[in-house]
Amino acid sequence: MRLDKYLKVSRIIKRRTVANEACSGGRVTLNDKVAKPGAEVKVGDIMTIRFGDKLGRYEILSIQETVRKDSADQMYKILSEDAGMAEERA
Repeated sequence: MRLDKYLKVSRIIKRRTVANEACSGGRVTLNDKVAKPGAEVKVGDIMTIRFGDKLGRYEILSIQETVRKDSADQMYKILSEDAGMAEERA
């Protein structure tokens, strides 16, 4: 699955256009490498997202084309997350 789509489906970022811009702007890394929106994500990948001074680090646990809102957070594991990141997703 494309990285920008994964970010939207998992609801780490709510809108795909915002996810695409974050990736294009170099604010998302996949396994410690800057990732483009079309980068393929796999189970076990480690993703880091930076929004300003906020930083979130996630492990990809599953990849699904569609998922209910209440179970989207089961697609990833939070490894570390600044307090502000959770507020942006809420």
